[in-house]
Amino acid sequence: MEIKLSDPFAAELLKTRTALMQVIDPELCVNIVDLGFIYGVDFTDAAKVKVTMTLTTPGCPMGGTIVEWVKNVLGAAFPERAIEIEIVWEPPWNYDRITDEGKAQMGLQ
Repeated sequence: MEIKLSDPFAAELLKTRTALMQVIDPELCVNIVDLGFIYGVDFTDAAKVKVTMTLTTPGCPMGGTIVEWVKNVLGAAFPERAIEIEIVWEPPWNYDRITDEGKAQMGLQ
């Protein structure tokens, strides 16, 4: 989840990144940011935060739980906004999306 300082929502995106790093995939034991699950965060509607994300597979047994955790941490960070989550499958998630920090946590480096 790259944040450009020139983005008009840079402060909100940093707050979002920090909150989402608290959401740990219970099977992979790495946060969803470092796993590369977050494809986008949109603040253009002042009433909501829209997160576009994926999971490891459409049949991920913890998918519903992870989505609820995302709603919870973002709801706490932005109590004045509705939280909208869109799960997408394109592009499909793969190990190349994991950050170097995530790979180190998984012992892949």
